[in-house]
Amino acid sequence: MASRRTVSVLTWIARSASIRPRANLERGFGRWDSVRLYGVAAEATNEPIKPHITIDHTQLLIDGKFVNAASGKSFPTIDPRTEEIIAHVAEGDAEDVDRAVKAARKAFDTGPWPKMTAYDRSCILLRFADLIEKHVEQLATLETLDNGKIYEQALTIEVPMMARLFRYYAGWADKIHGLTVPADGPYHVQTLHEPIGVAGQIVPWNFPLLMFTWKVAPALACGNTIVLKTAEQTPLSSLLAAKLLHEAGLPPGVLNIISGYGETAGAAISSHMDIDKLAFTGSTETGKLVSQAAARSNLKPVTLELGGKSPFIICEDADIDKAVELSHFALFFNQGQCCCAGSRTFVHERIYEEFVEKAKSRALKRVVGDPFKKGIEQGPQIDRDQFNKVMNYIHIGQQEGAKLVTGGSRFGSKGFYIEPTVFADVQDGMKIFKDEIFGPVQSIAKYKTLDEVVRRANETPYGLAAGIFTKSLDAANTISRALRVGTVWINCFDVFDAAIPFGGYKMSGHGREKSVYSLENYLQVKAVVTPLKEPAWL
Repeated sequence: MASRRTVSVLTWIARSASIRPRANLERGFGRWDSVRLYGVAAEATNEPIKPHITIDHTQLLIDGKFVNAASGKSFPTIDPRTEEIIAHVAEGDAEDVDRAVKAARKAFDTGPWPKMTAYDRSCILLRFADLIEKHVEQLATLETLDNGKIYEQALTIEVPMMARLFRYYAGWADKIHGLTVPADGPYHVQTLHEPIGVAGQIVPWNFPLLMFTWKVAPALACGNTIVLKTAEQTPLSSLLAAKLLHEAGLPPGVLNIISGYGETAGAAISSHMDIDKLAFTGSTETGKLVSQAAARSNLKPVTLELGGKSPFIICEDADIDKAVELSHFALFFNQGQCCCAGSRTFVHERIYEEFVEKAKSRALKRVVGDPFKKGIEQGPQIDRDQFNKVMNYIHIGQQEGAKLVTGGSRFGSKGFYIEPTVFADVQDGMKIFKDEIFGPVQSIAKYKTLDEVVRRANETPYGLAAGIFTKSLDAANTISRALRVGTVWINCFDVFDAAIPFGGYKMSGHGREKSVYSLENYLQVKAVVTPLKEPAWL
């Protein structure tokens, strides 16, 4: 099972036969072959499905035990399909963070985890991956219930990818080593790669389990201990995952989970004097605050994966039907709530009019509704704040003179659903082309030459990702090397793999998630120098 390494979410989302990948039912991918394309239907107005699941874990996890917040406070987590309360979750704050850090520090300084052989640590991570697969339906149900993402997406892509990533880092655990370095003189020099200590981690709400995995797996593989804050919108699935990780044999105090708000729990983690490393995924604005707090406290190193406004460049030679489908996927996947979404669609002027018309038709066919139902392509936005933010940007786009091709309104009367929206004739200075909307709003602009589109694509403070659609290898090579972004997808999009690094240029952050590069985030390098007495060789 672990032999298949590359997983693209296109496996289940691609619709046209010419770009649909072969299904791999053994791994659980490709189960959406039976999905039919409907017109935008009134699914959201139907009675939502009530998933059969019990919410067992709503407390904080500190030192291997589920406990209430010190203050006794809790907060509601909301089902975005119905706007109703799912459960009340313990609201951690600075006092709880301090308790968690003390547990993590004790586990690192005197506990068995960093002193355990790397092989034994890898065995625990492998057992956890097995438990993920055993509980795949439970994890996927919590993810959809709390987040609103498509259930089949969580079930067949995201939770299996979580298991794959933990197996990947389990494989790295006993392959982390330093070097023997030749020196100019009679010295034996070696470098040690040591765990950095207590890692503070803050994850977002758009991919709760995958972001939990991107942070936790490499940190544990390196022998660190962790205090992780979940997003207040989506605390449930990470609590179950942490419980399963302890069931796999993780010692108490190694992983501590704090549910709470950014201005309290998040701020306490960022500024804590006994946290050695900080990793944050979220908005660029919050990333700046996190970095400032880390610098003002103990100058802890920070890894940031932040916002994006990714260009999707469609060249003159493109197959228009395939380009429409791929650009549609690049933007609308996960309700548009994706940091690397292809949210600036650049189309060559020769094919522009035809492309816009077909993009409109594809958006009109997109099926919006309860994400637990078969055949649904788009669920609700995460919460009312995000819903209002997206609707405001749609209003701004109209005010600024962009052409509203389709959509632009709320979908249904209950839940945070928005019609798939397409703007054409968008200009570079418009806010919908500059700001990260994080919603189902496609903005299409026209260009003439490759030099022009590269310049315009780079005229942004962000640099997370980009897409190129072309038949020309020369064009693909020229554009990909010129773009100032961390990932370039050529004739594909959102291809994520355990071994492929992910991260941004400019204000999209620094450091890399996934791959061997992410291990560097959680290791320190120590040089050890010993004199040699009458060495036989140097």
